Amino acid sequence: MLRRLLSGIHFPLLFSVVALAVIGILFIYSASYRDPGNYEAKQVFWVLTGLTVLILVPWIGYRPVLSVSYPFYVLTLILLVLVDFFGSKVLGAQRWLALGPVVIQPSEFAKLGTLLAVVNFLGSHHPWEGQVRTVSIALMLIALPLILVMKQPDLGTALLFIPMAVVMLFLWGVRKRFLIAGFSALALAAPLAWGFLKEYQKKRLMVFVNPNLDPLGSGYTAIQSKIAVGSGGLWGKGYLGGTQTQLHFVPEHHTDFIFCVIGEEWGFLGSLLVLCLYGFLFHSIFLVMQHTTDVKAKMLCGGVLALLFSHVIINIGMTIGLMPIAGVPLPLVSYGGSSFIMTCMCLGLVLSVYKERSIF
Repeated sequence: MLRRLLSGIHFPLLFSVVALAVIGILFIYSASYRDPGNYEAKQVFWVLTGLTVLILVPWIGYRPVLSVSYPFYVLTLILLVLVDFFGSKVLGAQRWLALGPVVIQPSEFAKLGTLLAVVNFLGSHHPWEGQVRTVSIALMLIALPLILVMKQPDLGTALLFIPMAVVMLFLWGVRKRFLIAGFSALALAAPLAWGFLKEYQKKRLMVFVNPNLDPLGSGYTAIQSKIAVGSGGLWGKGYLGGTQTQLHFVPEHHTDFIFCVIGEEWGFLGSLLVLCLYGFLFHSIFLVMQHTTDVKAKMLCGGVLALLFSHVIINIGMTIGLMPIAGVPLPLVSYGGSSFIMTCMCLGLVLSVYKERSIF
């Protein structure tokens, strides 16, 4: 049975996932071993569950998963609506929903639901048959969860839908003028979006430009994060030896700011190791995408690659001060069950494409 499950597995991709998950557990423990939460023990459970999903999804196959994409998409929309009424509010954001003893973040699964629905819809229509109508419906499928996620509010997660959509449309064969028109519309609408942002979101953007504008308030996390990463130097302060993170100068250091712990304790070389593992993972996904002839499979891999790449860029960028702070976890490393399982489901679909590839 085990041999059957592991047959056709892309082991370089699996290695990247396991290595990043192990690093995540190590630094979740380092970030929280003085706390009573036992986050590392909980993360071990989520990692084992996620890896099980990662192995099972290729055995099921991406085509059967795509066949139920619309019901799954509708389910994620319902969960997003339920969050608005029954969700738990933490740090001013209402993003979590309790289902008995388990607390989930529906926005994580909404990304996967949207990915599957758009891939299934676009893949069922040829790009030379009425692109205006097809692209409009695809954008509606993306806009519904995006608006619901923004309402939580969770601007960081909402922005992740955009690169995922662009890559899927490009791989489908959308005319370049549609992409140019879309980017132009976003650029023109950007100044108008300022009026729709929450006050804390405006402050985050302002302190991104000048962190010293509010060093003890909105700019505090950005400043402390850069201090933590920079203080690690080349070799780091040693595992469990960080001061900025161990003394809780950096908030949320076991979730969104886990890269601060890595940078402080393992230094530049340890951070580079993590980046290389992500590069290895992304290269593996790209190879699978490049060598499949099924347009749905190609869009599926491209969407997963765009989603995870954007996650990493935004998370690490905000950690080192190159991007505004957004509530986006570091895939496979940050603490959190919803994020880890969603990521494993996405990568399981990529492994399914590799297993059923036409040419490789």
